[in-house]
Amino acid sequence: MSRVDVVGQWIAPLALRALLAWEFFEAGREKLHGENWFADLDGRFPLPFSLLGANVNWTLATWFELAGGIALLLGLGTRYAAFSLWVLTIVAIYAVHWPSEWSSVAELWQGYAITNDGFGNYKLPLIYLVMLLPLILGGGGRFSLDHLVRTFASPEVVTPGRTGPMTWGLVLAALALPLTVLLPWVGGALTVLGVALVANGMRRTAPRVFARPATALR
Repeated sequence: MSRVDVVGQWIAPLALRALLAWEFFEAGREKLHGENWFADLDGRFPLPFSLLGANVNWTLATWFELAGGIALLLGLGTRYAAFSLWVLTIVAIYAVHWPSEWSSVAELWQGYAITNDGFGNYKLPLIYLVMLLPLILGGGGRFSLDHLVRTFASPEVVTPGRTGPMTWGLVLAALALPLTVLLPWVGGALTVLGVALVANGMRRTAPRVFARPATALR
């Protein structure tokens, strides 16, 4: 199994990157050569994108998808590219694929579909979000320019340390921020949990300024 693990560190992230790169690059290329239909969304973009206008949002979406797709394929700045596409996908779900009205979880669940029957069609972009998460958290893998740059920059082998509460808190807060657009109560709860973990980590790692040495008590 150790050999499988080694192969997986090369192949698994590469497969995710290649598939997502194709999907996002194709979406950007269609926008680049197509007509701007963002004006038909009638102000459905969330803040701050609702302040930018249809043309600016169209241009941003086009080039983020094109540049992000190329970055994922090369494995260059993988975490940053994946996170930017994660935010873009959240905005796309909110503005295009999320049901305009729903009053229960059962109605919301009907939007988990590829075709739109009036309840939304957020299934495919939600799958993209799940596929982007391993790249955000784990990077591009060994078959990437990121790994090549790290190898030349610091060739010595570094043993990864234990992930502390501060790290998990930062990850939760970063991932929860875009979620507040779709499900404010879920995103808000994760943000509070992330901030609490960061605060706990800072408290545990902060030096004890007021602690007296043992010799001072004698």
